[in-house]
Formats: sequence, structure tokens, C-alpha cells
Amino acid sequence: MANRLQVDPQFPQTLQAVITPIKRSLAEGGSIAFPTDTFYGLGVDPANAEAVEKIFTIKERPADKPILVLIDDREQLKDWAAKVPELAVKAMDAFWPGPLTLLFPARDDIPKALTAGTGKIGIRLPDSAIARQLVRDLGHALTAPSANKSETENPVNADDVNQSIGSAIDWIIDAGPAPGNAPSTVLDVTSTPPVIVREGAIARADIEAALGLSPA
Repeated sequence: MANRLQVDPQFPQTLQAVITPIKRSLAEGGSIAFPTDTFYGLGVDPANAEAVEKIFTIKERPADKPILVLIDDREQLKDWAAKVPELAVKAMDAFWPGPLTLLFPARDDIPKALTAGTGKIGIRLPDSAIARQLVRDLGHALTAPSANKSETENPVNADDVNQSIGSAIDWIIDAGPAPGNAPSTVLDVTSTPPVIVREGAIARADIEAALGLSPA
């Protein structure tokens, strides 16, 4: 059963007091569930190919589904994206931090399971102080697919996570409920014009207006 840690969402810096064992666990291929600006996410070190593969087992996730990565600073983009198109910068300026996942051309040296063979990597800078603090304190990005079995209801609190996958993961950061309204919007910036792959928390019309795109 996962170790469950209570963290006050108003004081995300309190994560620093418990980060050492979490950091050690993730370095050894462990996993953690934590709140984001949409739902609770399932985190492993995305540079650890074996840990990334475990996500598919934990979630019973099809191998053809890519896995997104959360960062806490745009500087980390260079670790995962081979290129950052100009329109991606415009989208980041408008919607980051926030529930917008951008699909970039992936670097060749990242674990292939992250891209599911698409050559694209999904990256997001979340509007969640807890998620950003966790990434900052760990010193590296985190994966963040929803922390539940695939094709089940998305988890909005630690109890949801515990009931779904608690026996298969190492840590749960319990910082109260996540917003849970909708998943992130996914925008593919590898093509011109960019393509809205999934409309979620950010409306299509808002994306089109911010980027000067013609309505679909």
C-alpha cells in the first residue's frame, strides 16, 4: 500500500520536509500520485525507461498511448523537446501555467514509451503549486497521466487514487481535491497550423483566438 503524505495546498513548500525519501524512491524506479490542476497524476522519473514502462502495468494502459510530462520551468523543455516552434511559445505565453498540454517533436534520446512511437512528447507546466513544487524539489520533470486504472473515472482526491491503484504505487501526496472539471486541452504544435487534438479545460475558441487561428 502506498505511503500517504498530507500536505497543505496553501503551503506547498512543506513538501521539502518529506522530499528526501520520495526522491530516493523515484530514483530507484518508484512512483507517486499527486494533485495537478486537473486530476491526480501518476508520477515517475520520465528519464527512467523501466519506471515509465511500469506506468502501463499500473494503469493497465495500452502501449500505444503516450505519456505526458510535467515541468516547473520552461527551461526544462530542452530536456524533452527537440524543437520549440514559435507558435508554441505564443501558446505558452497565453496559457501556461495551466491545463494545456503541448505536443512537441520529441528528442531522440528520451524513453520511447513516453511517445508511444509517435515521435511527439506531451509537455505541460501546470497551474498547481503542489505539482510545480514537487517537480522543483525533485530536480527533474515528472510523468503525469491520471493516477487510476485506464477507462475508469479520473481521480479527484487521494481516496480515489488509493482505491484504484494504491496497492501498486509507492507514494500519494494528499493535498485535498484537484479541480477535476476536465482534462487538459492537447495542442499539437508539430504541424502548421497547430492541431487541437483534444478539447478539455481550455476551450477551442480560446486557443484559436490566442493563436490567431481560423475557427475549425
